[in-house]
Amino acid sequence: MIPAGSPRRFPVLDVNVDALDVAGAVAWCAHHIAQREPTYVCVANVHLVMEAHRNAVFRDVVARAGLTTADGMPLVWIGRRRYPGMTRVYGPDLTLALCAEAARVGWRVYFHGGASGVAAALAEEMRRRHPGLVVAGADSPPFRPLTGEEDAALVEAINGSEADLVFVGLGCPKQETWMADHRGRLAAPVLLGVGAAFDFHTGRVRQAPRWMMAAGLEWLFRWSQEPRRLARRYLVYNSYFLVQLALQLLHLRRSAPDAHAD
Repeated sequence: MIPAGSPRRFPVLDVNVDALDVAGAVAWCAHHIAQREPTYVCVANVHLVMEAHRNAVFRDVVARAGLTTADGMPLVWIGRRRYPGMTRVYGPDLTLALCAEAARVGWRVYFHGGASGVAAALAEEMRRRHPGLVVAGADSPPFRPLTGEEDAALVEAINGSEADLVFVGLGCPKQETWMADHRGRLAAPVLLGVGAAFDFHTGRVRQAPRWMMAAGLEWLFRWSQEPRRLARRYLVYNSYFLVQLALQLLHLRRSAPDAHAD
């Protein structure tokens, strides 16, 4: 759960989001690593919020996360209505910040996810950017569900690596569900679902310019890069999100319990 001195939360439809910045998220992870307290972190954008809105099982997965950051600018804008000082905690930026801290203090990091070879490529890139980073391991699982034996072997490999922090890049909602399902079986204190960070930092997918990110136009850039794959997410989910959000702001629908609000 949220430790003392942690960020406060605000509701976005059925999801409670923590109001903090990247440095605060790194400090939060550091606390749990130091205390060896098992937890997992979700980075929330409109896609995650809408998956939680339409699926009660996934909603519970997100609710059980120790920390849920505002990865998408629409969530940041909503949060700033209550907490003006909060900033975006973007998964790729959080990945870099945590790897920098890991290199500084000696945390062991593990990369799980991505297409074949991507996790290993990400590990090499993070080593290049952050000299001294200790990579405990890296694997890219097949897209099909793992057999029981394969999953047990994966758990054994991650535990045997003595990782402190596991970066998970399986995409939403698969990565969040994987973290929730494996939280009780993995010794690493912190699991972090960072999705597209695997592809961005290995150059497989281009990132939007920072000015487009700040303007909330990253979705348009990403759609232009992968129009067929992302069409439903942006045309259907984003439109429905705006309708549901308007109802929330007009107090016509119940939002998630605002457990950490003032």
